[in-house]
Amino acid sequence: MSFYIGLSFLSNNGDNKNILQGLLSAGGRRILSCLEGRPLKENEIVRDEKGRPFIPGNPGDFSISHSGVMAAVSLVKGKALRTGCDIQIARSGTSIREIVRLFYTASERDYIFSSLKKQTEENRFFKIWALKECFLKLRGLSVFDMASVPSFISGNDSGQEPFTFSETVLSPLSFYLYELAGKSDKRYFLAVAIEGIMQVEPVIHWFSQSFLPSRSIAEIKATLSPDRTVSPKM
Repeated sequence: MSFYIGLSFLSNNGDNKNILQGLLSAGGRRILSCLEGRPLKENEIVRDEKGRPFIPGNPGDFSISHSGVMAAVSLVKGKALRTGCDIQIARSGTSIREIVRLFYTASERDYIFSSLKKQTEENRFFKIWALKECFLKLRGLSVFDMASVPSFISGNDSGQEPFTFSETVLSPLSFYLYELAGKSDKRYFLAVAIEGIMQVEPVIHWFSQSFLPSRSIAEIKATLSPDRTVSPKM
């Protein structure tokens, strides 16, 4: 069983948004091909009834995301495993208050706005957004379901990063959150999830000449439901 994250910068992103989207999509397929160890044709990737992409007959699962000029892919190999992946570029000056009001829980809002620094607010916003999108992709949901995503903040006031997953689950579920930043002012937040009995930490691979150092921010393990972990009384 294996769990990989593939990352790549576009070497030539251009100024046209439509061209950029096409390049990012192609970049995602290229990363997936590299992780699979063989070239994948576009028509090999199909979608299920919820719109989740998969490769028929392939023993594993994958998720593709892109933001800014970076593409990211998570891939798990093994029986009955699923993954979700999301990457977000932290855009300075983003108007976040209305988005937070509509889609974030009370504990998440408190966490974001407890800082007196604008950049810290924005970074916290994008960390949680990446985790929420990661969960949506894991479940095959859309951004329209964002308000129903469980909270990723515990609500404690310990002064440390209070990441958690507020709902119990029937199958082991882990989230991994990273910050990708270098000497430039560009900063990305990457969240990946793995769901299934076999749990293992992801291994990061870069597939471009340029890269950003990665820093692990949090490993979040969901709590198993008592229905899953405790035998019923007779």
